[in-house]
Amino acid sequence: MPFLPRWLLMLLPFALWGTAMAAMKPLLVGAGPLTLAWMRLVPAGLLVLLAAALLGRSLRVERRDLGWLLLFAAVDATLFQALLAVGLGQTGAGLGSVLIDSQPLVVALLARSLFAEAINPVGWLGLLLGVLGIVCLGLPAPLLQHWWLEAPSSLGARAWSHGELWMLGAALAMAFGTVISRYACRSSDPVAITGWHMLLGVCPCCSLRLWPR
Repeated sequence: MPFLPRWLLMLLPFALWGTAMAAMKPLLVGAGPLTLAWMRLVPAGLLVLLAAALLGRSLRVERRDLGWLLLFAAVDATLFQALLAVGLGQTGAGLGSVLIDSQPLVVALLARSLFAEAINPVGWLGLLLGVLGIVCLGLPAPLLQHWWLEAPSSLGARAWSHGELWMLGAALAMAFGTVISRYACRSSDPVAITGWHMLLGVCPCCSLRLWPR
């Protein structure tokens, strides 16, 4: 594939993800976080399993992968979707999508520590800049606007609202889920595992009726 189309395709998921945040925000007004979570998980899981069946892939989950699949569903589907929906209700769609996109930074660090995957110096520089950018998103505006003259008076300003922390928690859940998925499809088809983990992750969302709206 030529260079430019390949990079455009790599950027497409992030553009679609930002669009999803903007579409989800109004839905939270009439639906609670858990309702929004299962509305996202059920259709997506069914479509992924349907696609796997049409492609001739096996939908069977091997016994050795079952435990990892349940953990994958709990972290990457249930926990992630719940934290995402609650956080999105307390922050903006634009800021929320940026915070969620910090997930690749955590995945890179986890892959380095758990699987000894190499990160070149440019990659480490990108990670550092990404982390600094995420930290700056939560700092008080006066501290960033006049950091040299007004830093002492700005220290009392509130940093990192609850909504932003929920979104960071969602990013961490998705990052750990990405790592867990590697173990969940050791003997099973990865596409089928993806679909099953969405449907299994719906079960706790439908049973937890006390989650704050």
